[in-house]
Amino acid sequence: MKTEKISELTINRLSIYLRCLNELSEAGVQTVSSKLLAEQFNLNSAQIRKDLAYFGEFGVRGVGYVVEDLREQLRGILGLATTHRVAIVGAGNLGLALANYLGFQQDSFQIVALFDVDPARIGLEVRPGLVVRSLDLLPSVIPERQVDMVMLTVPAVAAESVLEMVVQAGVRAVLNFAPIHLSVRPGCKVKTVDLSISLESLSYFLANPTVEPQEE
Repeated sequence: MKTEKISELTINRLSIYLRCLNELSEAGVQTVSSKLLAEQFNLNSAQIRKDLAYFGEFGVRGVGYVVEDLREQLRGILGLATTHRVAIVGAGNLGLALANYLGFQQDSFQIVALFDVDPARIGLEVRPGLVVRSLDLLPSVIPERQVDMVMLTVPAVAAESVLEMVVQAGVRAVLNFAPIHLSVRPGCKVKTVDLSISLESLSYFLANPTVEPQEE
């Protein structure tokens, strides 16, 4: 692996390549070249080769990439060889929808805890083995359930204080759905998914029909 810092955009593209390889594997394809991979999934072959080169040499000259081998390599690079145990803070509509999304399990993410402050929600069994717990229990439940990742689906006004609780409990990876830019905590990676910003970007495209749409 090269020693220079690898951009988050590169990591995001690795996830896309992995999904493409999953499709090829399900279709029984054993080998694929960067050119064919790019053509089939509307990608850039030069970008594929450049991104993969950060992590080693995976292709075989004259053959291309062995689909299963490259899949396993990318899963290892992305840390998907082991299952991540995830907690959700906020048992509203979004939090409950995420808790019931079965696709996470296929991608090595297991929802093992769900928290809220609303007495009407605490004690609700979302599905077998997953019950909404009081937020007050978070400091003890996080280490007890070996949680290493948290999703925040709380109101913006509560996000900073909840993030502080989560970090104090030892969590180093947080996916934030609250519409607020959270302060950086040393040793903790926070990614924010702001649905409003995405919708506003689409609104700009609708308001400016001459702008050429681009995939992100």
